[in-house]
Amino acid sequence: MTKFMLLMNMDGGNCETPMLEWDEADMKAHMDHLGEGIERLRQSGELVEVQGLTWPSHAKVVRAASVTAPVLTDGPYAESKEVLAGYTMIDVESEERAYEIAAWQSAAPGPGGVPIEQPIEVRRVMESDADLHDF
Repeated sequence: MTKFMLLMNMDGGNCETPMLEWDEADMKAHMDHLGEGIERLRQSGELVEVQGLTWPSHAKVVRAASVTAPVLTDGPYAESKEVLAGYTMIDVESEERAYEIAAWQSAAPGPGGVPIEQPIEVRRVMESDADLHDF
């Protein structure tokens, strides 16, 4: 088994309407789709953890300072599509299975039931020092 983190950004895929502006039925359909997938992962034993993150306005960036206390600033201020919205940690038999799960998440419906095809970044979790040489 290999662990992968599936990263979901605020990028709405092919949907131009921000999620907070969707009507209630579309939002429910979207969340139901994701919830069904998470429940299947839980039942199969492949789910390690799933979390949504608060809005970027609640984020802080911390940078070590060589002489003074760490510097704390508001942020990040990247384009909204570059901001992490949440993640799913899975433990699966193969990289192909991780891609299959990410594709399911990407197919979540948006307004009018149309799959939004949101990009999901798939990253393998480092398991040993040997993984450091993969850079």
